[in-house]
Amino acid sequence: MRQIDHFLVGDSPASTRKHQVWNPSTGEVQAEVPLGDAALLDRAVATAKQVQPAWAATNPQKRARVMFRFKELIETNMQSLAELLSSEHGKTVDDAKGDVQRGLEVIEYACGIPQVLKGEYTQGAGPGIDVLSIRQPLGIGAGITPFNFPAMIPMWMFGMACAAGNAFILKPSERDPSVPVRLAELFLEAGAPEGLLQVVHGDKEMVDAIIEHPDIPAISFVGSSDIAHYIYHRGAEHHKRVQAFGGAKNHGIVMPDADLDQVVNDLAGAAFGSAGERCMALPVVVPVGEDTAERLREKLLPAIAALRIGVSTDPDAHYGPVVTPEHKARIEQWITTAEEEGGEIVVDGRGYTLQGHEKGFFVGPTLIDHVTPKMTSYQEEIFGPVLQIVRAKDFEEAVRLPSEHQYGNGVAIFTRNGHAAREFAARVNVGMVGVNVPIPVPVSYHSFGGWKRSGFGDIDQYGTEGLAFWTKKKKITQRWPDGSADDGNAFIIPTMG
Repeated sequence: MRQIDHFLVGDSPASTRKHQVWNPSTGEVQAEVPLGDAALLDRAVATAKQVQPAWAATNPQKRARVMFRFKELIETNMQSLAELLSSEHGKTVDDAKGDVQRGLEVIEYACGIPQVLKGEYTQGAGPGIDVLSIRQPLGIGAGITPFNFPAMIPMWMFGMACAAGNAFILKPSERDPSVPVRLAELFLEAGAPEGLLQVVHGDKEMVDAIIEHPDIPAISFVGSSDIAHYIYHRGAEHHKRVQAFGGAKNHGIVMPDADLDQVVNDLAGAAFGSAGERCMALPVVVPVGEDTAERLREKLLPAIAALRIGVSTDPDAHYGPVVTPEHKARIEQWITTAEEEGGEIVVDGRGYTLQGHEKGFFVGPTLIDHVTPKMTSYQEEIFGPVLQIVRAKDFEEAVRLPSEHQYGNGVAIFTRNGHAAREFAARVNVGMVGVNVPIPVPVSYHSFGGWKRSGFGDIDQYGTEGLAFWTKKKKITQRWPDGSADDGNAFIIPTMG
C-alpha cells in the first residue's frame, strides 16, 4: 500500500498511528498517512527556526523569483496535480484544475511581494523628524487546511506567508494529503531553502501541538465552525495571532425579474459542483414570491435530471463522489432529517450507486422544497449535493434570511433591478456578496473572509489582508540633529508641532 510521508528535512520517524486515504470513486483504501505528534512538530519548528532568519534577510525581489519559479512549476505540473488531487478527493479532474488554479492566482499575487511589502514614509512630520513604517515577518506560521481544497487553501496560506519572509508549517487534511506534499516538493524545487516549507500530518493531537507551541506566533485555519471556534479561542489563550474560517450556509436570492434560465444554470454548478463540498457552494435558494418559486422549481427539475455523476476521471461528469463513506452517510442523514422535519424531498439522492462503481461514495443530486428557517437541516451545513428551497414572501424576508443565519460566508442575489441589488448588497449581514454571481469568491488581489460563525478573527485571507496577517508593522520616528540646538530636557509628551 502506498505510504504518504511527512515533508521534513531528513527522514521522518516511524509512526504507529496512521490514517487511511480512500479512493472515493472505488470505495477502496489506496494509501496510508502517518499521524504525527508534538515531538515531530518540535523537530519541524527547530528546522524552521534555523532557516527563517536568512530567508527573511533575503531581499524581496529574490524571494519573488522563487515564487515566479514555483508558479511556472505549478503550471507545468497542472495535469498531474489535478489527477492526484481528484484521486483522493473525488472531485473531477477539471474541477481539481480549478482548485489548483485558484491557489496559483494567490501565488501570482505573491510574486509582487516587493511592491506590496513597501512601507510608508513621511518626511518632515515634525521639526527635522521623519516617520516611517515597515512590515517584518512574524517568524514561523502554521496552516491547518481542510480536505475540500487541498491545493488552493494551502497556497492561500504559505504563498503569502513565505513571500513575506516567514517559514511555514502546513498540516493538511489527513483525508487527501498527497497534493500538499507535492506542492512542498515543487516549492523546494523552485529554489526555496530546505525546511522553509514543511508538511506535518496529524489529527487533533497535532492541531493541539500547533496551538500550544510557543515558537509558532500565528495560525491560519479553514474548516468547520466548531473547530474554527476552538482553534481561535485556544490560540488566543496561547497569545497567538489566529484567523479561523468555518462553515457556511450560502443563500441565493431569486427576485421575480431574474433570468430564471441563467439562475438555473448557475444553481446547477454552484449547488452540485464538487458534490457540494465547498464552503462557497450555494445550498439554499430563496425565490421571492410564490410565482417565482413555482417557476423556478419547474425549471430546476429537468436541469437536475440532466446532471451526470461519475468517477473523478470521467471527463463528462458534472461531479464525482464525496470524500469518505462517513461523509456520504452524514449527507444522507441530513436529507432524512429534512424529510422528518417536514421538507418535501422533490429529488432524492439517497442510496445512489454508479454502475461498475457500486462501492464508491456517490450521493445523487437532491432537491428539497418548503424548507423553513426552524429546520435544523436549514440551520446547519450539509456540505453535499443538496439544494434547499426556502420561499420568501417579499424582498425584506429575503434580506432577513441570510442576515439572521448563524453563518455569514457568502450570498448572491439574482435580479435585473440595479436598485434592488444595491440595496441588498448594502444591507445583508454577510461577508461576501454576489450580484448575479453565484459563487462570489474575490480575486487574489482582494481578500476572502466570511462573517459570524463563518469567520473568527478580524483579518481575511490573501491579498493585502493576508500580507497584514503574516507580518507585523514596525513604526519608526527618527531625527538626525546637527548638534547645534540645545532644547534642554523635555518632560512632556513629544509633539510634532
